[in-house]
Amino acid sequence: MWFVIKGEITISVQVTNYKCPSCTGPLKFSSESGKLQCEYCENVYDVATIEALYEDANKAAAEAKEPQWDIDAAGSPWSEMEAKGLKVYNCPSCGAEIITDETTAATSCLYCGNPTVVPGQLGGNLKPDYVIPFKLNKVAAMKALKNHYNKKLLLPKEFKDENHIEEIKGVYVPFWLFDCDADAYIQYNGQKVRMWSSGDYDVTETSHYRVTREGEIYFQKVPADGSTKMPDAHMDAIEPYDYSEMVPFSTAYLPGFFADKYDVDAEESAQRVNVRMKNSTTDAFAQTVSEYTTCSVNRADIEMKQGSIKYALLPVWLLATKWKGNNYLFAMNGQTGKLIGDLPISKSKLFGWFFGIWGGMAALMGIAMFFLGFI
Repeated sequence: MWFVIKGEITISVQVTNYKCPSCTGPLKFSSESGKLQCEYCENVYDVATIEALYEDANKAAAEAKEPQWDIDAAGSPWSEMEAKGLKVYNCPSCGAEIITDETTAATSCLYCGNPTVVPGQLGGNLKPDYVIPFKLNKVAAMKALKNHYNKKLLLPKEFKDENHIEEIKGVYVPFWLFDCDADAYIQYNGQKVRMWSSGDYDVTETSHYRVTREGEIYFQKVPADGSTKMPDAHMDAIEPYDYSEMVPFSTAYLPGFFADKYDVDAEESAQRVNVRMKNSTTDAFAQTVSEYTTCSVNRADIEMKQGSIKYALLPVWLLATKWKGNNYLFAMNGQTGKLIGDLPISKSKLFGWFFGIWGGMAALMGIAMFFLGFI
């Protein structure tokens, strides 16, 4: 969890079509009346009235401010002594740049599995503010990967036999951590539907409500990985990290591991984080209007205040491997053990599973039809 809710809650939805202010049903222009008419409640509105309503909503949304991130506060320059003991290895296959200490020798690329790496020189990077040290060792990572394989019933046997689990490597992945406040205000159109029977009639009663929510959310350490070589979906999937174990950065944590060099700066990462924060605000605020049968947004304002950024290295166990011309990436949180992995599917096992189920169902149907006298 990387946000704290203060007060009430809210949601942000961009209007893409005209909805009835009474029931939120779609409005259509009637060429006969020259007005907008609701298909459900049959209310009729002047065009000018609806345009004015949506103009106010769109204006409010347009005025919502993006946070002004303090980019300069993230990271600090490497000292000459620190930089002297570090090296960069550039993969000739995919171009990944990985920072290690000067005694570490790379035997394969963490991302594409290429067995050769070319040593380079470190320069021009910011020094991380923080690091979460590896908590799980290589043995734990290999065990987790084996268990992950065993749970995949459709995994080809050849992949298990040929895969080199021992090649799993620990890497410190660069992350930008964002803190920010979000002020939000929302108006919903809520409905409560009640149905009952009265004599020969089925009665449906629909009550309409105007619901408002207003509050503040404080986001703490929202992560965004700073490497284009790391799939964002993989990094999101192995969250969260326990930031209580984060410590000031020191190169003493690097020996025995790789440290990826960021190639996505904080300013570029902020665009993705802004979307994550707004979506999280939307999801959190929507939970406060769950008592209604249906509830749609009439107006939503979310203002992101100025935030701060820190640069950190977070631990990940990685295995990049190739099988039949395809790349597969396994990633595990080096602190909590949460994992995700791309794995192939055996077509023969899949067909066998499908026809086995189909055959079983056909047999049951045949038995049922026999006892019912159809055959």
